[in-house]
Amino acid sequence: MTYSAFRLFREGLRGQRGWTQAWRSPDPAAEYDIVIVGGGGHGLATAYYLAKRHGPLRVAVVEKGWLGGGNTGRNTTVIRSNYFFPESTALYDLSVQLYEGLSRELNYNIMFSQRGMLVTCHSEAEMEMGARTVNAIRLNGTDADLLGTAQVRALAPILNFSPDARYPIHGAIWQGRAGTARHDAVAWGYARAADSLGVDIIQNCEVTGFVVEGGTCKGVETTRGTIRAGRVGMAVAGHSSALGTRAGIALPIQSYALQAFVTEPVKPIIDQVAFSPAYGAYFSQSDRGGLVIGGGLDRVPSYGQRGNTPLHDEVLGGLVDFAPILARTKLLRHWAGIVDVTPDSSPILGASGLPGLFLNCGWGTGGFKAIPAGGYLFAHILAEGAHHDISRPFDLDRFVTGRLIDEGAAAGIAH
Repeated sequence: MTYSAFRLFREGLRGQRGWTQAWRSPDPAAEYDIVIVGGGGHGLATAYYLAKRHGPLRVAVVEKGWLGGGNTGRNTTVIRSNYFFPESTALYDLSVQLYEGLSRELNYNIMFSQRGMLVTCHSEAEMEMGARTVNAIRLNGTDADLLGTAQVRALAPILNFSPDARYPIHGAIWQGRAGTARHDAVAWGYARAADSLGVDIIQNCEVTGFVVEGGTCKGVETTRGTIRAGRVGMAVAGHSSALGTRAGIALPIQSYALQAFVTEPVKPIIDQVAFSPAYGAYFSQSDRGGLVIGGGLDRVPSYGQRGNTPLHDEVLGGLVDFAPILARTKLLRHWAGIVDVTPDSSPILGASGLPGLFLNCGWGTGGFKAIPAGGYLFAHILAEGAHHDISRPFDLDRFVTGRLIDEGAAAGIAH
C-alpha cells in the first residue's frame, strides 16, 4: 500500500489513527508444522522463506520481547562478503546477493546502500597479507581489490594519512559491493512479508522449556502455554547457549557484549565503511548524518546490553587516531548487542543433536550481514530436514571432525 504526501501529513496530525497494522498479533495455536524461537532478523527471515519457498506450512515465530529488540536492533549494520575461506564467502555472498534485491522482494525499503568498505593496511607486512586476502577473495568468486595509499586518500580523505601517525596508512582492501542497511527496516520488512503469507508472529511469548517425547523435540513450553510442532528452530543469537541448556544441549558458544556508538549528525564526510584492524575501530555515516562506530568484542562474558569505560576508551581512542577530524564530535548514545561466539568464529547451522530441534546460532559479530542467507538456508534445513550445499560446512559436527572454518584467525577480524 502506498500513501500520498497529503495523507502522510494528515495522519501525522491525527496521531496516526488511520494506519493499519503491519502484521497481526495472534494468539498462539496449539500446534504448528514449524515453530521458530526468536523474532530477530534470522528468525523472521527463516519464517518468510519457509512460507515463500517451502509452503504451504503452518509456521509460527515466538519472541519473548518485541521484534528486532535484540541484536538485530543493536548492531552497526555493515554488510559484506570479503571472507578468506570459500565456505564463508559462499554464505555471506549469498546474503549480499539477497540484500541487493530485498527491498523489491519485500516491497519495503530496507535502505541498503552499497557504499563500499575499506579495511586499511598499516605496514608493508599488512599489505602483503592484504594481497593474499584479496587473491583468496577473488578465487572465492567475489569482488575485492588492493588499493594503495593515494587510492585510499581519494576515497576517504578524512582518514589520518600523516607519516607521523601511530599506524600510517599504506593501503587498504576494498570491496565495492559492501555497504549498510537500516537494521530495524530489515526486521520489519521480513515480519510484514511473513505475516502476509500466513505466518503467526507471537510477541511477548518467552520459551521456558522444550517438549521432549521419546527423545524427540515435539514443541516448546512458553509463558503463553505449550505449543507443539513437527520441528523447532532456534535463532536466539547471544542467548543460544542458555536456551540450549534448557533442551539439554551443551553448545560450544561463549556470549560477549559487542559495543557500538553513534554521534550527533554532521555534514557528509565519508561515503564508505572504514575499518582499521590496527586501531581497533571502524565507522560509517548514516543517512541521518550520525557516525556509527564499532570496535572489538568486550572479552568478558556477559549478557548485559551496555558498554564499559575501558572499551569505550580503546575504541574511541583508536577512532580519533584513525580519523583525527572526529575528535571533537559529540556522542549521542552507545549500546551493546550480545553475540554468540564459537571457537572458529563461524556460525552453526543444522541439527542440534536433539531430534526435532535445529540451530541457527554462533554468528558472533556477523549476524546482521547474514540475515537473508541465514534465513534462506535455515528455512531449507527446517523444511527438508537436511542441509543446503552452502550450509553443510557449518554443521555442529565440525567440532568433532576438526573441519573448522576459522575466519577469526584467517582474516584477523570477526566482523
